[in-house]
Amino acid sequence: MLKGKKVIIFDLDGTLIDSIGIWNAIDKELIQRIGNNKIEDTVDIGIIRDQKLKEYSKSKDAYLEYCGFLKEEYHAKISKEEIKKIRYEIADKYLKEVIDYKPNAEKVLKYLKEKGFTLVIASTTNDHTIENYKRYNKNIIKKANFDDIFSLIYAKESVKKLKPNPEIHNKILKELEVKPEDCLIIEDSLIGVEAANHANIEVAVMYDKYSDGNRKEINRLCQYQFKDFEEMLDSLKEELRGYDVNIKTISDIENNNIYPLEIFDNNIYNS
Repeated sequence: MLKGKKVIIFDLDGTLIDSIGIWNAIDKELIQRIGNNKIEDTVDIGIIRDQKLKEYSKSKDAYLEYCGFLKEEYHAKISKEEIKKIRYEIADKYLKEVIDYKPNAEKVLKYLKEKGFTLVIASTTNDHTIENYKRYNKNIIKKANFDDIFSLIYAKESVKKLKPNPEIHNKILKELEVKPEDCLIIEDSLIGVEAANHANIEVAVMYDKYSDGNRKEINRLCQYQFKDFEEMLDSLKEELRGYDVNIKTISDIENNNIYPLEIFDNNIYNS
């Protein structure tokens, strides 16, 4: 899985952090507030949200259009702009106090960082939410602060077209001056896997129950699958056991003007 890889690109919500269920709770509370409606348990708001964001991925603000969908679907009497504002007001407490890494995710991040891989976030989450995670979320700050782990963080505002469009990955390739075969993407959702495929980058799927509705297609399109980060960490350690990995990172480039992410071969993957 890591053979020839220099850059590991992580999705955020549903992959690294256990947030999809929380966003579902936020949207259910939002719908109750804007339309006085209670969502039936049979309605999978996460799947609906993913479908709508995919549908609106080429629009200027996919999340605003999603709020427009909620306005029409639940007969809200306020504008989609107001709905979006309320959504993030509801989300604020969750983002700062409730959301956490998935179990052992921080261990995988620290292990890969120690081994010299360049780690990147490529997310459809907005900048405001990511700043909340970085500045105020005690769980994330304590376990693995974003600024200490990631060389690049690209959020929704970094691109014009959201996943499954590969724009965010193409931007990373250009920024780091690497090729698709130099990278590995870690994702949880169908739209994320599709974005990886469109960028011609191998993708490993981290299981998230909220993507079960698309599980068959996800499994068909990905190259690797993991039930949790403990399994991924064991796999990574097994793969790298006995090898001396020495990968030049972004900081090396900045300090020493080294060609980006050059791998110095110390018998790694030699057959």
